[in-house]
Amino acid sequence: GQYAAVGAAARGSLPPALMAMDAGLRRLTGDEQSRLAAVRERFQQRSRSIGRYVEAYRRYCWPVDSLEGWKLAPFHLLATEGKVHVDQDHVWHMETLAKICQHDPNFLLATEFRVVDLADPESEAAATDWWVELTSRGGEGMVVKPYDWIARGNKGLSQPAVKCRGSEYLRIIYGPDYDTEQNLERLRRRGLGRKRSLASREFALGVEALERFVKGEPLRQVHECVFGVLALEREPVDPRL
Repeated sequence: GQYAAVGAAARGSLPPALMAMDAGLRRLTGDEQSRLAAVRERFQQRSRSIGRYVEAYRRYCWPVDSLEGWKLAPFHLLATEGKVHVDQDHVWHMETLAKICQHDPNFLLATEFRVVDLADPESEAAATDWWVELTSRGGEGMVVKPYDWIARGNKGLSQPAVKCRGSEYLRIIYGPDYDTEQNLERLRRRGLGRKRSLASREFALGVEALERFVKGEPLRQVHECVFGVLALEREPVDPRL
């Protein structure tokens, strides 16, 4: 709904604006015509961007009248009876979930994944080619994660995941004309340190909540962690990050 409204508003307003400017260009001459032509070119670019924006969001939206219209693509098996699976690596999670998805392939979609050896240039190049091909046909992108579910580096807990979205999907997140040079320059200046810190703390609290729940601890102790996550979610950071 929110995406369609943006597309509908732009498609309803930009064509009349372009027609009005075309009429003005026919009447004006000299510098005035040149200035208006520059404005018209910006509006024409916006119109092209809106077309690509509408095409992008429609890949992820469809009418749903019943459960048959839903699609789920799981990528973590967080816990089962008596067990939290943070001790398993991501390959185990993906392969286990792929087996579960086979039982209802119309509802559950096995998520594609690749294991990349960062010490092997050929492995990196193959992953890059796969991402480029995926996003060029409309895919959202990928989520980059350490091999282990919980990874630690020299500075402690590593960030559990980083989204790497395709250029067209980013139109849905940052707006139809995010890729103009002016907007890209503004987006490059975003500070990500606070978001990374919040993500790590939310991750740790989420794991602790799962551990307490699976062990059968009182719900008030589970809720301590849950409310901690909710409090961190209220921190004033860009929700699009």
